[in-house]
Amino acid sequence: QFQLVESGGDLVQPGGSLRLSCVASGFSLDYYGIGWFRQAPGKEREGVSCISSSSGTIMYADSVKGRFTVSRDNSKRTAYLQMNSLKPEDTAVYYCAASQRVSCWEMPAVDGMDQWGNGTLVTVSS
Repeated sequence: QFQLVESGGDLVQPGGSLRLSCVASGFSLDYYGIGWFRQAPGKEREGVSCISSSSGTIMYADSVKGRFTVSRDNSKRTAYLQMNSLKPEDTAVYYCAASQRVSCWEMPAVDGMDQWGNGTLVTVSS
């Protein structure tokens, strides 16, 4: 059974950093694009970043450009989201999601992803 498990969420002060990890089990990530999404309280889930299966195509939401870096290590079946210069508005549950159909030329839609993790909470607060 294909599963994604996020980790790394925490409480951090504004300006701080966190690295989120997304580990796949059941399938290799070799053929899957990975999207990172977040959902703040009372808001719809939104795309944060996308990385193609070979890491050749990467996309970020405007709100996180220059602050977040997505990467992956297919041999470790893991994707990462390095988050720097965190702001209170980054507070959300962060999800990773996978799809063989996603090439990350555009930010994928939530309903375009096929497998989701259960999320990890990032709270940015002083």
